[in-house]
Amino acid sequence: MKRYARWFWVIGVTQLLMGCATVKPYEKENLADPIMTISADEALRELKWLEAREGSTGGAGGAGGGCGCK
Repeated sequence: MKRYARWFWVIGVTQLLMGCATVKPYEKENLADPIMTISADEALRELKWLEAREGSTGGAGGAGGGCGCK
């Protein structure tokens, strides 16, 4: 059992180290690519499914008590 525990520990530490990355300040502009921003159309679509999931409208800056009242 100790043998397996040691392998699980080694695999776990290896996975943790593989997930670490250092990003230099001049590389951050590549991460902030304009294609990654949410357009107004996508924001409205997300609001629609959020309202459908929550079962209410409003609450996104408008008046409403969460009961569907406006």
